[in-house]
Amino acid sequence: MLRFTLRQLEYFVAVGECGSIALASEKVNVSSPSISAAINQLEKEFGLPLFVRQHAQGLSLTLAGRQMMAQAKQVLNDAEQLNNLAGDISETIRGPLSIGCMLTFAQVVLPPLRASFQEKHPDVRVRQAELNQSEIFSQLRRAEIDVALTYDLDLPGDLSFHPFASLPPYAILDVGHPLAARESVHVEELVPYPMVLLDLPISADYFLSFFDGAGIKPNIAERTKDLGVMRSLIANGFGYSIGNIRPLNDLAPDGKPLRFVPLAGDARPMNVGVLTAPEAENVNVIRAFMEHCKTAHSDGQINGLTLMQTPS
Repeated sequence: MLRFTLRQLEYFVAVGECGSIALASEKVNVSSPSISAAINQLEKEFGLPLFVRQHAQGLSLTLAGRQMMAQAKQVLNDAEQLNNLAGDISETIRGPLSIGCMLTFAQVVLPPLRASFQEKHPDVRVRQAELNQSEIFSQLRRAEIDVALTYDLDLPGDLSFHPFASLPPYAILDVGHPLAARESVHVEELVPYPMVLLDLPISADYFLSFFDGAGIKPNIAERTKDLGVMRSLIANGFGYSIGNIRPLNDLAPDGKPLRFVPLAGDARPMNVGVLTAPEAENVNVIRAFMEHCKTAHSDGQINGLTLMQTPS
């Protein structure tokens, strides 16, 4: 008779992949004592040490632990397939779903989308993570997340992207900026002024590509990886920036107003969509979430954002 659970195997695999109970705790959103107890129970049940405890280096798998983890992954995969089969037969969507979301729009796009999905499918257990583009690619490949909401920037060939909306770029300015009253602005007109660059992996290259395409260089005065900090710097006169995310409220975090002026010319928009590994699309809960995203944005609009047309 088995005296261990699938949940314990899940915790075991998480610790084996993370090399740390603390990191595994963050990954599966369970307390460290609970994970420690699960590992101790498995070692007692199997009669084998699964990890070498190294004070400074964390935990490393023993030879037996590596063999057991490979089998544990197979057991968890088989259990997931059973869950999918049950969902197909009963026409219900259930089970865990880990969603990654691009940092720049996670705060306005993901919460309402997640809420409407879980209202429709209450048996789904959702976990979310806010990530930059490089982290999204990495975590999808390592199966640390099941699906991600992101842009079509430098997408690798081994992942599958399904767009549902297009976001044109614009200049973000403080109300006193000389260009703030314009209906549109060319990047050449921005060059004399200081720029606050949202310096995230891959995203920054996209913003700078508008200047590269015109054969000019911006005057980068400030760099930040935080969208709120970027907006506050702009609102307080430290420079302009370029972005694609415009919340319904045109205010910086400190309450000061901002101006959003569309970029003129051949400014490529960023497409927002769902990114996942191709084989993951066969999993019921992932497929259901992808369909939900498509249905929720069938008109090309995104809740919580103001979309503007790119001027000619």
